[in-house]
Amino acid sequence: MLMKSALTTLLFALATTAGAALQVGQPAPGFTATDTSGQRHALSDFRGKTVVLEWTNHDCPYVRKHYNAGNMQQQQKDATAQGAVWLSIISSAPGKQGHVTPAQADSLTAERDAAPSAVILDESGDIGRLYGAKTTPHMYIIDAQGTLAYMGGIDSIPSANPADIEKATQYVPAALAQVMQGEPVSKSVTRPYGCSVKY
Repeated sequence: MLMKSALTTLLFALATTAGAALQVGQPAPGFTATDTSGQRHALSDFRGKTVVLEWTNHDCPYVRKHYNAGNMQQQQKDATAQGAVWLSIISSAPGKQGHVTPAQADSLTAERDAAPSAVILDESGDIGRLYGAKTTPHMYIIDAQGTLAYMGGIDSIPSANPADIEKATQYVPAALAQVMQGEPVSKSVTRPYGCSVKY
């Protein structure tokens, strides 16, 4: 009974720590990951730059909404043109929807004219779980000091219909503009929507 109680307490403490770890205004969790070309990236390597994290799954209709309409690519290009680093992260586990090899991921990037700084393969799901990524897309912005400045949805209309993009409030470009200007993000936490991340 005592052992069960101790285990329950430990699990609760871990859950509380994990839940409390990710908060806007606090340091973003550090990670090291490999991109599709085999290059290792540490979040700390990008200190001094704004970083956008985009959780993605090419088979998800919500992701296709933004890529087929060119919205995600435009946001990537606009962000990197401003000096931000954009990391597209694939946390789909082997055998699950959206899992790709490095070559397949590169083909998708080329075919869709996507423009992330790098595509990170997170087969273990460690980075996704570290950030509590729930959906594809799920978006995060980290400022130049390494502080989490935004987390949530890409926009305000949770649908898979591309026609809704122009009617929606585009959360990420708005938050990014404020971060790049050194201003507080007015809407720093929003509800993400999309397919569940396939851990």
